[in-house]
Amino acid sequence: MITESLKSLYSRDLNKLKTEIEAYQNEENLWNTDKDIANSAGNLCLHLVGNLNHFIGRVLGNTDYVRQRDLEFSLKNIPKAELVEQVQSTITMVSTVLSGLSKEDLKKEYPLEPLGYKMTAEYFLIHLIGHLNYHLGQINYHRRLLDV
Repeated sequence: MITESLKSLYSRDLNKLKTEIEAYQNEENLWNTDKDIANSAGNLCLHLVGNLNHFIGRVLGNTDYVRQRDLEFSLKNIPKAELVEQVQSTITMVSTVLSGLSKEDLKKEYPLEPLGYKMTAEYFLIHLIGHLNYHLGQINYHRRLLDV
């Protein structure tokens, strides 16, 4: 079933996010930017956690998460251990919510139009994996450039 594949992919990629954050040798470098690098790895991590907790947790799982998107890009100097905890909590939440979705739920229209058009929940969950990986790649590159 697609739900098991989605759970596996989210788990794999969120665990990669944890690994990337943990790999920073100098914790301060998580928050560095340079020239054309506008977002720090720490802020990208907060953005991914906020994005998934909102679009999967709140919208599909009816959690009480309240997104504060502006803070995802403005907060600074959150300890690495706290970022890792937030990612771990997101892994648990995604698995729980996806486990509760039926094949029929995935075929239903997603309640919001964050991309500007109607889509199924399944389509949007696949989109969110792409979004996660886009920023995961940015974090990897950020670490290799700026954590020296």
